[in-house]
Amino acid sequence: MLKKIGVHQLTVGMHLKEFCGSWMEHPFWRTGFVITDPKDIQSILASSIKEVWIDCSKGLDVSPGEKVVSEAESDAQVEAELNAVATSARDVAPVSTSEELERAARICLQSKRAVISMFEEARMGKAVDTGGAKKLVEEISDSVIRNPGALISLARLKSADDYTYMHSVAVCAMMVALAKQLGLNEEQTRAAGLAGLMHDLGKAQMPMEVLNKPGKLTDEEFAIIKTHPEEGFKLLQISDSVDPVVMDVCLHHHEKTDGSGYPKGLKADEISLFAKMGAVCDVYDAITSNRPYKAGWDPAESLRKMAEWANGHFDTQVFQAFVKSLGIYPIGSLVRLNSGRLGVVMEQTAKSLTMPRVKVFFSTKSNMRIVPVVVDLSLPTANDKIVGREDPAKWKFADLNELWSEQTKPSW
Repeated sequence: MLKKIGVHQLTVGMHLKEFCGSWMEHPFWRTGFVITDPKDIQSILASSIKEVWIDCSKGLDVSPGEKVVSEAESDAQVEAELNAVATSARDVAPVSTSEELERAARICLQSKRAVISMFEEARMGKAVDTGGAKKLVEEISDSVIRNPGALISLARLKSADDYTYMHSVAVCAMMVALAKQLGLNEEQTRAAGLAGLMHDLGKAQMPMEVLNKPGKLTDEEFAIIKTHPEEGFKLLQISDSVDPVVMDVCLHHHEKTDGSGYPKGLKADEISLFAKMGAVCDVYDAITSNRPYKAGWDPAESLRKMAEWANGHFDTQVFQAFVKSLGIYPIGSLVRLNSGRLGVVMEQTAKSLTMPRVKVFFSTKSNMRIVPVVVDLSLPTANDKIVGREDPAKWKFADLNELWSEQTKPSW
């Protein structure tokens, strides 16, 4: 029997099936466990969650005669109710990048915690809770719908120490944006997001000294890392009801269209659409992120490099759609305008991939900083345009990320 009760009725020994509220509101990344620690109950009481579902067949029931909010005979009834509430509460109205950044930062923080927990459980050989992961993907997907660039760009600011975990979050968000650009339906889009979130699960099985090595890997160490797709696939096989798309992307996101990838050396049409999507998103986040052994490349420069590799590495149509989803000059790119001023891209506009909103802050003519001003290059009144990319390393601007994100540092 499934029962909905108030959080004040929770006791150690109850099987917590579901929280009645947003994934962002409660302190656990997953549900479906028996409460064994009184501190967990205190954490729930301190959250904004007021009611939960418990499964009396897997844990303690409420005391005899104690009132409950409601009862259900099946998982389907509970899921239908939670889906109805979640759907009515979804906020996906389009907003500007600046408006979404604060909410995206909270999602990144919660997502990082969830992915860390997911990897820790995988290291212990436990089955992955895809139910909790799906709720995480819903929050990330809704953020991308509200504003495609905010969360993707914010996740790029991860520290080298956070790379393994935040990389999963970033690839999830990019997979969602790319799926929408390709015209995939909602079910396929969520599957793509979940695949992005879990594509590197096999890294939980890699030796930490190899995974976090600050320098270049030896041939032997690289051979170990190359086993992570198959190790992740094995972990997913022991989990319940894992979407085939997730398993496919986990196993094949390092395949290349010319057959030089791994682990199977698949070519062209032998690689699924979703695995091709995963390959593009995985590489972009890897080369734009700071790592222990190198600084991340500028977003626009990264797309230029990837375009050079596209013939043989990526599927052309998928890569072109990826560029459209981010913009030719993605958020955070340093650009030069025909006026001689430098600016950092803040947001894409609907008019053109080459006409984003740019925060102008430096004059190359006077070689000095100027008062920052936001210029929308898509407006008819704009008399400036982008003439090319600039290398941030050349200019040594220490506050480039703060300029576009309008914050001092990522909040995770």
